[in-house]
Amino acid sequence: MRLEDYPKEPRFAATVLKSERITDEGADAEVRELVFEVDRDEFNFEIGQSIGVLVEGPKEFGSSLRQRLYTVADTPSAKGDAKPQVTLVVRRCDYIDDYSGEQYAGVNSNYLCDRKPGDQLFITGPFGLPFTVPEDKKANLLLIGLGTGIAPFRAFIKHIYQDIGDWEGKVLLLYGAQSGLELLYMNDKRDDFARYYDEKTFEAIQALSPRPNWADPIAWDYAIEDRSAEILNMLDDQHTYVYVAGLVPIRDTLDKLFGNMVGSSESWSKKKSDLIDAGRWVELLY
Repeated sequence: MRLEDYPKEPRFAATVLKSERITDEGADAEVRELVFEVDRDEFNFEIGQSIGVLVEGPKEFGSSLRQRLYTVADTPSAKGDAKPQVTLVVRRCDYIDDYSGEQYAGVNSNYLCDRKPGDQLFITGPFGLPFTVPEDKKANLLLIGLGTGIAPFRAFIKHIYQDIGDWEGKVLLLYGAQSGLELLYMNDKRDDFARYYDEKTFEAIQALSPRPNWADPIAWDYAIEDRSAEILNMLDDQHTYVYVAGLVPIRDTLDKLFGNMVGSSESWSKKKSDLIDAGRWVELLY
């Protein structure tokens, strides 16, 4: 489904309660966590769903209403008679025009990153449900995220250990970023995943660029080189589910990496196809 196919109605007013930068001030990327209160008594969403944010585009682009989707980054919460709250993680983005070569500020991401507590905006959704929690608590989960792709996994892992509890399967989180300063929820300022480090079934592996200032690709191969046998064993286990979230280029990177792990790109293509058909490999790419 294309972005333009997602409905812009009905829309709901929401008020910003909090906007916090969650990357270090020295990081190249500015990523913010925003919490909204939805002006609607019932706004039900599930783990892994996305919310649309509507922003009026600049005049040079026809002043059209632009919608972008952001995955909810926390479990649903509404205290007592309070209205529903939604948490999003947003990276401030720029882009280069293919024809002019000029750099422009991303409309929706900059709009959101500039919001202050008390500001009102309009949202749509919720949409989709890419990642579902297996009914079997003995199921293994391999979660692979890049950049703001960590957002759905923050909510997903929180749901597993705080809402469901007693999870017996292995939960392995592989998280990549350009540098340690850009790791979300795993840095000195916000280490939300630290609360699960004592869980026997949970483990997080960081994958960073070997030379972040040179914009080298994320070192996924180095991060899992010593764990390739374990990961392949997980993939062979019918009780293992692989969930991937991040930018579209992560797909090619992972296909190459897993192709090397299994011996050839052809073997991996067949294996991945089987995993997808069985509902055991799901991607949320944007």
